[in-house]
Amino acid sequence: MEKEISSLVKIRFSDCDPIGHLNNVRYLEYMLNAREDHVESAYGFTYEEYTRKTACTWITVQNEIAYLREVRYNAKVWITSKTIEIGDRISKVEIIMKSEDGKTIHSVLWLTVIYFDMKTRKSITQPEDMKMLFGKFLVHLNEKDFASRVAALRKLNIASRL
Repeated sequence: MEKEISSLVKIRFSDCDPIGHLNNVRYLEYMLNAREDHVESAYGFTYEEYTRKTACTWITVQNEIAYLREVRYNAKVWITSKTIEIGDRISKVEIIMKSEDGKTIHSVLWLTVIYFDMKTRKSITQPEDMKMLFGKFLVHLNEKDFASRVAALRKLNIASRL
């Protein structure tokens, strides 16, 4: 089973700044949209369906993003996502945007989410079946904090140019 889910997307001109680079806010939009698609294709549900059925959802409480290399309009990029931490209430997802050939990492995003009950408006413990489902896709990283992960990915970018 593939634990890192990927999709290829084309960067649109309207999402870029006047010099043709992807706008910083748009990185987030591309990455979050890809993750939503990944959850549907790999985990078999949409956030909307899940929330309607359970009255619970995952709420992002922290984003950490690093822009490693610019992305230009009309470029095709791979966006990959994987679960990197699962807790009773808090989980983390890593989303990476890389070049079509996979040699250049453009950006990395870590999302920290809480499991949230929409009725009580409070964080609650994730159901065991959901922790097990996400656990099937859990990837353990060597780097345990965002700064270390960014440094490792920067080194990969440098090595790929040599």
